[in-house]
Amino acid sequence: MITKIGFTAGDIWQYLDNHHNHPVTLSKLAAGLDRPRDMIVMSVGWLAREGHLILERDGHDYRMHLRRSS
Repeated sequence: MITKIGFTAGDIWQYLDNHHNHPVTLSKLAAGLDRPRDMIVMSVGWLAREGHLILERDGHDYRMHLRRSS
């Protein structure tokens, strides 16, 4: 399971990187990736915990983008 979460986290990273650091909602991310929503949520949590994502509440959804190091 941890391996699948890691691979999905990599897919999320690429997806967000391809969106040039524009915020993407969790709903849009889930629609754009061919992965179960639960796996996407776990992987988003992993990336957030590692400090790689900026997450903001957006009504009933969340917006996110990659944290860029300066």
